[in-house]
Amino acid sequence: MPRVAIFDFELIDTSLEGELNGPRADEAARLARTGDQLRDLVTKSAKFLVVDIAPVRADARGQNLQACGGCDAKLAQKVGADLSITGTVRKVSTLILSINLYVREVSTGKLIAALNADFRGDTDESWSRALAWIARNRLLAPNFGAPE
Repeated sequence: MPRVAIFDFELIDTSLEGELNGPRADEAARLARTGDQLRDLVTKSAKFLVVDIAPVRADARGQNLQACGGCDAKLAQKVGADLSITGTVRKVSTLILSINLYVREVSTGKLIAALNADFRGDTDESWSRALAWIARNRLLAPNFGAPE
């Protein structure tokens, strides 16, 4: 069973609201819950063995994992993972959002999957449902990782 390091999600807020008001506490809390929810879903699936990222969490939070040239793979290697999963929530407005998962092979640093789901509404429920959908129908689908 592949060992996977699932890092905390990052918010990419290009909304006017975000530009005017800056970071929001409720969205920071949603980001934390989203990472925890994905770790829980993956653990329950028994498709991957989720490794504890606590030893590298502070280093990961200190970087933009989407723009660091694969540093997530190096951090995942430190905790003994075979795969690294990073995620973003892109907020265009309070109505239009998307959730993205990036799966990287630790040994090579190669991105092996980029998964995306659009959703509507900036609420706890919409974030949770979008993550559950992308996990169930993409990441944890029986054919994930099969050659195309």
